Amino acid sequence: MQYWEVLVLFLAIAVVYSSVGFGGGSSYLAILALYTFPFQEMKLIALICNIIVVTGGTVIFIRHKQVDWKKVIPLVVVSVPMAFIGARMKLSQDTFFVILGCTLIIAAILLWIKYRYVTDETGVTHKSNYLRDGLLGGAIGFLSGMVGIGGGIFLSPILNLIKWDVPKKIAATASLFILVNSISGIAGQLSAVQGNMDYTRIGLLCAAVFVGGQIGSRIGALKFNQLLVRRMTAVVVCAAGVEVLVKHLHL
Repeated sequence: MQYWEVLVLFLAIAVVYSSVGFGGGSSYLAILALYTFPFQEMKLIALICNIIVVTGGTVIFIRHKQVDWKKVIPLVVVSVPMAFIGARMKLSQDTFFVILGCTLIIAAILLWIKYRYVTDETGVTHKSNYLRDGLLGGAIGFLSGMVGIGGGIFLSPILNLIKWDVPKKIAATASLFILVNSISGIAGQLSAVQGNMDYTRIGLLCAAVFVGGQIGSRIGALKFNQLLVRRMTAVVVCAAGVEVLVKHLHL
């Protein structure tokens, strides 16, 4: 494989993200954009890698009853069809990369923000707001489908900022959100796929994140400094976003 270093980067991203219950879609896209992968492959690669990394964590969260289905369903029932619609949208290469660049910069800002976690149930906003959650899930789902991410990188910070629940349940919600939106996004892409795909390259990258995900899920107990990880990731994601915009806005 020509871009062997991408395999190493994907493995490293999977290790870090899986250790904290996320997929890493935005970081995969940032790396793929920096290495100028074919844009028709980028979304598919990021979404498949998301599924590989978050599936195990999602199952564990469900088994430990960390998923509050009553609160989660309004988020995902709207996000899933919107992710499918977003993935089916036919975008020109320049349009896709401009949207991707803006998305990466916004994601970097959300990653950089330091917010206060709700440490116990007393600080949680218990009153459900189905309209708000549905609109939030739908908007993030649509953007996720268009760009090729699971949406957890947007959902998790927002839920923490509005004190939606305790960190463990927000992580469980984000993990499930990433999984179902990634599946929906792939379905939308495959129903409107254009051009030839290099399935060997896709398979190698998927294998790298599978290994990384297995390692990360097992060393999660070491507890990386999450703020440091988020901010290091924010720098990489922001740099990729700026480079993509400069290149495709012809600045």
